[in-house]
Amino acid sequence: MTDEVDAIVIGAGVIGLAVARALALAGKPPLIVEGEPHFGSWTSSRNSEVIHAGIYYPEGSLKARLCVEGKQKLYEFCAARNVPHKKLGKLIFAHDDSQLDDLEMIMARAAAAGVCDLTLLSQSQAREIEPELACKAAVLSPSTGIVDSHSLMLALLGEAEEHGAIIAPNSKIERITKDNAYWRLHLAGEEEAIVGAPVLINSAGLAAQKIAGAIESLPSAFLPPLHLARGVYFTYSGRTPFSHLIYPAPEPGGLGTHLTLDLSGQARFGPDVEWIDKIDYTVDPNRHAKFTAAARRIWPSLDPDRLQPGYAGIRPKLSGPGEPAADFMISGPADHDCDGLVNLFGIESPGLTASLAIADYVVQCLK
Repeated sequence: MTDEVDAIVIGAGVIGLAVARALALAGKPPLIVEGEPHFGSWTSSRNSEVIHAGIYYPEGSLKARLCVEGKQKLYEFCAARNVPHKKLGKLIFAHDDSQLDDLEMIMARAAAAGVCDLTLLSQSQAREIEPELACKAAVLSPSTGIVDSHSLMLALLGEAEEHGAIIAPNSKIERITKDNAYWRLHLAGEEEAIVGAPVLINSAGLAAQKIAGAIESLPSAFLPPLHLARGVYFTYSGRTPFSHLIYPAPEPGGLGTHLTLDLSGQARFGPDVEWIDKIDYTVDPNRHAKFTAAARRIWPSLDPDRLQPGYAGIRPKLSGPGEPAADFMISGPADHDCDGLVNLFGIESPGLTASLAIADYVVQCLK
């Protein structure tokens, strides 16, 4: 006999765990189905751990709206649940005169999104804050911060479980059927469905399109393409002179190779952007020269011998090389007419920052 639960959430990254918490708090404690042995094994644990201010995204986009909403919710949640975090602030700099217009555009786009705490700094003003930064000008974002992503996910899971949610790791989904208003999961090697629920949330990140393709009643028109963009990080051994996060003006496909700090003050440079055909987290040490050049645009006196291969993450993008950056795609019953089903596609940066706002948005989609 198939077990029945109030809801099913597929994927236990930061988005899936935030959605599971929101559903549990709304009285629909879900079963969280995760294919890996541990939660947050993919994109959620392979990023910069930055709490973004919401300054890069087009006016009216989900990324702009949910990042700004999510930033405030995330700071409040971290404070209430004792999740390690710090509001460091960030400098976005123009390396030369050709990028000054980019800073003006960032200021305008931020204001349109409701972020009104930015300050445009001259070269001398920027050097007063960060004396080692090589720049022509910079934008200061005081509400940007960092968070311990593992502690965040642990807190989200803990609160979801406190309200009745259950996590099922090592669960590989083969197909999903619909029967009597219930979505039913069939795992690999199992003929019969093992669980059913009237609510199904697909927050599988890099595997979201694969999971959606396994839903037998979902028309293929509602499966967007998936493009994989690998971002590599190099870490820096020893102390750096910076106290803020340092970002260049954005580049196609990402925010440029930037300097971020973890909660212990250690620095890392990245990510770069490399379009790939399959999931591969390899970090090629031969990229050292490229990272040294990018890092020296931020910090000219950097010691290249202290720069070493770190780790890689992969962005689940909806737009490919040379295409305009795509927005989040959160596809609910109003879109595909499948009651109780929400698919989340293309949840890349600022997904971690927006996670709590995304979760609330998903719950609203179900209403």
